[in-house]
Formats: sequence, C-alpha cells, structure tokens
Amino acid sequence: MGEQKQKIEQTFQIESPEIEVGLLGTQDKFVSLIEQGMDVEIRPFGENLKVTGLEEDVKLTIDVFQALISLLNQGIRIHSTDIVSAMKMAHRGTLEYFADLYSETIIKDRRGRSIRVKNFGQRQYVNAIKHNDITFGIGPAGTGKTYLAVAMAVAALKRGEVERIILTRPAVEAGESLGFLPGDLREKVDPYLRPIYDALNDIFGADHTQRLIDRGVIEIAPLAYMRGRTLDSAFVILDEAQNTTNAQMKMFLTRLGFGSKMVVNGDVSQIDLPHGTRSGLINAERILTNIKSIKFVKFSAEDVVRHPVVARIITAYEDETSKRLAQKDKEEK
Repeated sequence: MGEQKQKIEQTFQIESPEIEVGLLGTQDKFVSLIEQGMDVEIRPFGENLKVTGLEEDVKLTIDVFQALISLLNQGIRIHSTDIVSAMKMAHRGTLEYFADLYSETIIKDRRGRSIRVKNFGQRQYVNAIKHNDITFGIGPAGTGKTYLAVAMAVAALKRGEVERIILTRPAVEAGESLGFLPGDLREKVDPYLRPIYDALNDIFGADHTQRLIDRGVIEIAPLAYMRGRTLDSAFVILDEAQNTTNAQMKMFLTRLGFGSKMVVNGDVSQIDLPHGTRSGLINAERILTNIKSIKFVKFSAEDVVRHPVVARIITAYEDETSKRLAQKDKEEK
C-alpha cells in the first residue's frame, strides 16, 4: 500500500505534433518501450503526456523526454535504440552526456542515415579502434561490436586509410558438422558470418557489397585461411574470437602488417570450443593487457542496445552463471 501512495502523475507538454511523432513513434509505438524501461505508465492526450509512477521514475522519464526532444530539435531521427540508450543513461545518472554521443558520425549508411555510437561503452570502443593498432571488444551479443567494427572499417576504406577489409571468424562449429551442409566453402561459412554481411549490406547495399567482394576489396574467409599471410594496409576484423584456440589467436595477431588495424571481438560467456580447450581470447587478455597500441574494451549487459527485456535476460543468465561458479568453487574447496 505504501508504494501506491508514492505514485504521482505529472503532465509533460509537447511543443508540436511533429515532435510528438518523433518522440513516441508512429502510432505511439515507442510508448510501451518507455513504459517498460522506466517502470511508468504513459497516456498521450493531444499535446500533453500524462506520466504516472513513483516520483523518481516519473522525474527520470521526463528527463529522458527532454534529452530525446533536444535530439529531435537538431533534426536527428529517433529509433528505439536511441530511446534504450537514453533510458539506461538516465538510470546511471549520465544523461547529461547523452547529446555527446550524437556529436560525431562514423559514416552514413546507404539510406543516408548517420551511424553513431549509442552509449558510453560504444564510444570507448570506437575511440580505442581509432587510437590503437589492435582493439579487443569483449562482451555479450547485442552490444554493437561487429556492426561498429564494420562501420569503422568501411569509413577507413572510404578515407583511403586502408586498401581492403578482411573479415574472419573461426568456423568452430565447423568441425565435422560443417561437412554435412550443402554448398561450397563460402556458402558453408556464410551462416556464421551473417552479422558481418548484415552490417555491410546496411552500409553499402547488397549489390555494392557483392561487387567489392568480387574485386577482393572485401575478403570474407575462415580464420584458417589467414595462416602464412601478412596483412598490410588492411582493416581486419576477427569475430567470435572466444572460439579461437591459443595457437589460432597467436597466429592471427601476428599477421598484423604495416598500415593495418585489427579488431578482435568476442563473448567469453559463449565459448563453443571442445571441453578442456582454453579460449585464445581469455588468454590474450591475460597476456597482452599492458602492451602499447593494444586496447581491451569491456562491454556488459548494460551496453546491450536491444529491447530492455533482452538486457534483463542477459543479466539473469549472468547472475545464474556467477552463482553456479561460486557453488562450484565452494564444492572444490
């Protein structure tokens, strides 16, 4: 009952119908997203929004509205990912830095929309890629690691800083099972490289991407194909790096050539290596942490730029894993 008493209703006025559509989405499609993320109830009445919930939640929701409206006033179109970022920053007390995320465009996609960082974790990652030869992005899926790495690679290619983009990943599930899939090697590896293709198609369009692949400007190959090569003037991205062995990781990192950049992405909570095989990504972090021009950026469930429920699912699984490991340690002692 006590909690019920603390609930308040506040009215927030929107200056124009255009701003209302930008903020709440067509047919108010963002309303339930904001309600879930902020734990409030929102009822639009003409140019007024009635926000009901605990006082702190209502206050934060209005702060989020103001932050998003300031973007709309700059002519920036809002997507659900922008709303998720604003809500997370509000909960962390960092909403004042929200506008900074939009101060720089990495590149424009094929529709002319700006690709920008969506949160502080992504900003650290992009800065690390800019200022280091090798950047490791470690964290759960949905944090934008692959997408941003591909965007940075394309931007470097367009600026003439590199001559080609090389995208690779270990075909670990490959083992025997890949042999049973129909098609040639490229078709077999393709399902595992889908996120990379999606990012390229988003930026270049499918036809242009295909032309660049045909010309060898973009190369997509399994990790085993990197052996014995030196990769000069290339932007090289290794995805799913948690599934490399120590030997594969060392082989890959020592391919770095002049005028090249490497980005190594992985999620150490999703290792598919055979039982007892140590992940090369975990080992690399242990061995290389203090080496100049190599930077490790950690992402957490907080950085997941997806529906609020997805972040909660990831956190719940992480908590369960932590409990299990703690229990295991207890039993071993």
